Amino acid sequence: MAISELQLPGGVTTHSLADSKALAATLAGDVAERLRQAIAAKGQACLVVSGGRSPVAFLEQLAAEPLDWSKVTVSLADERWVPVEHADSNAGLLARHLLKGPAAKARFVGLYQPAGNLDAAAEQADQALAELPPIDVLVLGMGDDGHTASLFPASPLLRQGLAKVGERRVLPMLAPSVPHQRLSLTRAVLASAAFTALSVQGEGKLATLRAALAGDDPSEMPIRAFLQDPLDIYWCP
Repeated sequence: MAISELQLPGGVTTHSLADSKALAATLAGDVAERLRQAIAAKGQACLVVSGGRSPVAFLEQLAAEPLDWSKVTVSLADERWVPVEHADSNAGLLARHLLKGPAAKARFVGLYQPAGNLDAAAEQADQALAELPPIDVLVLGMGDDGHTASLFPASPLLRQGLAKVGERRVLPMLAPSVPHQRLSLTRAVLASAAFTALSVQGEGKLATLRAALAGDDPSEMPIRAFLQDPLDIYWCP
């Protein structure tokens, strides 16, 4: 199956790349150009990215892009509730693969807070995100269960997290299927991005995407909340 065979909503653009290296390079180039345009128009730009293992090559490519990083604010779509020095920290991932060299000049607004419990950490992260500028570029991933950011199916607060309008920027996400509890930006914040890219690799993820397109209930597969115009999907086998 090719991504061109999917029945996508109007306004959704697909980019079919040969392999993961080409995907990382193409996505990084497109993201950098969007950030340059935002800086030219407003004097600053805001980038929100997803963590995990799959974005590493993209982050490395983006770090090498010629860009006035001192005018860029970077944040995360979600975070594991672990200290930055933990191997599973998304903030640590960005420190190793993106915020280095010239890109170290970017301002980073993290989600992790060393609070007494996850709820308190989410409230503190919500307050910290009040200083996040409007999002110019959002890069999302997708899990095999159809989650994106840390908006997991069956999470107790998923309904609030998927609300189109809400006061909360960050919510605690309880996901029994993953090793760490999470902090996630809400749909209300994520959907405000001027440009959203979804990075999808492999036939398995393509099958997940097809399943998501076959229904319309985002509580079953939260990625459905974002499969609409405007969206650019970057895919490779």
